[in-house]
Amino acid sequence: MKAALVELISKISSGCMSDDEILKVADEAAQAYADPEAFLAANPDINYDETFPISLGEWVVVGSLPETVLFQADTYMDLFAQIVASFGPSVDFNIKPKQLAKTEALTALNRIQVQMSSMNKENGGYTLMNFSQLLDDELQVVLVYGNDVPRVLELCAEVGIAAAPALEALKVAIHV
Repeated sequence: MKAALVELISKISSGCMSDDEILKVADEAAQAYADPEAFLAANPDINYDETFPISLGEWVVVGSLPETVLFQADTYMDLFAQIVASFGPSVDFNIKPKQLAKTEALTALNRIQVQMSSMNKENGGYTLMNFSQLLDDELQVVLVYGNDVPRVLELCAEVGIAAAPALEALKVAIHV
């Protein structure tokens, strides 16, 4: 389990987390998956109870990802603004978050995905992937190198975290 978590977190963090951070999160999550009661007893500050729609191990993974890795928002405009901010001012984007303000969800997500696919071509661009169950926000995604999407989906299935390419999932949801 820990090896799968290390590989998964490494792939979804796209260089935004150090090896030490990745190992720490993977170790804690593996402990939480293996023995939730013991993990909660050893970590009383963890805000989790069995009414949550995800396992404690998944909760540890999701809760430990920095905002430069896990993007959460209620609108595509806000989501894209977070993504742009995560790349810093030195990276130019062809579209601006405010251009997504009055567009329908599918149009907005398609524009974001086209923009992200055009970046980092040597790794297959970036793919927005829905990650885990929604908790407090309407949208919850990670950026994954296009070349890594099949492996990330395998790893998510192995550790029990829901994941899907966001654009394809939205098309299925609205039957396009």
